[in-house]
Amino acid sequence: MDILYIVMPAYNEEENILDVVTSWYPILEGKDPASRLVIADSGSVDRTHDLLEDFKKDHPQLEILSDTGKQHGPKVIALYDYAIKQGADYIFQTDSDGQTLPSEFDGFWQMRKGYRAIFGHRAVRGDGKSRAFVEKVVCFLLKCYFHVKVPDANAPFRLMDAKTVAKYLPKLDKDYNLPNIMMTTYFVHYGEECTFREVTFRPRQGGTNSINIKKIVKIGWKALGDFRRLKKAM
Repeated sequence: MDILYIVMPAYNEEENILDVVTSWYPILEGKDPASRLVIADSGSVDRTHDLLEDFKKDHPQLEILSDTGKQHGPKVIALYDYAIKQGADYIFQTDSDGQTLPSEFDGFWQMRKGYRAIFGHRAVRGDGKSRAFVEKVVCFLLKCYFHVKVPDANAPFRLMDAKTVAKYLPKLDKDYNLPNIMMTTYFVHYGEECTFREVTFRPRQGGTNSINIKKIVKIGWKALGDFRRLKKAM
């Protein structure tokens, strides 16, 4: 059987985390016993970590990484690296805020043998028009910089072949802020077999998003320089 690692970054998600892990943990049933749900919780100042530790007592396939740094991007990179080193065959990444649906995972899993990656496409977004606009800008920039055309570059609902992720992960610094955008770019640019599948994307189910529009603009401005640098290395 294939070893599946479901990985999630988390930060101050005490209002969501128990519902999220309770709904995603059953996905591991029927998979290789070495499969895991791994959550990177580093920097939370609420009860997120305590809730995860309590849940773990009765759920041995849950693992918690607590030394990955605070920011979302470095957490995702650390999670990918961890899954690869632990021998995962497939890595599935989503977020811990309850915006995605576990019920849509099986459609991705059933398609896995035909692709190196299946990326989610948030055709309808429940997190607001401003976020949808930002994603359109990102896709436009990727077309300009890297000559790749994608409908959604950053969806936190993606199933990827771990060996293929391992080819491209070293291209990114450990503190890089936008790993999912670049991972999508690498897969498409280098001609890996991948596809995009529409997924539901709900409003955040509780708590406050730590990334606001002001921060997005700041991250985006830095991304322009990063894109130029990463393009030269391709």
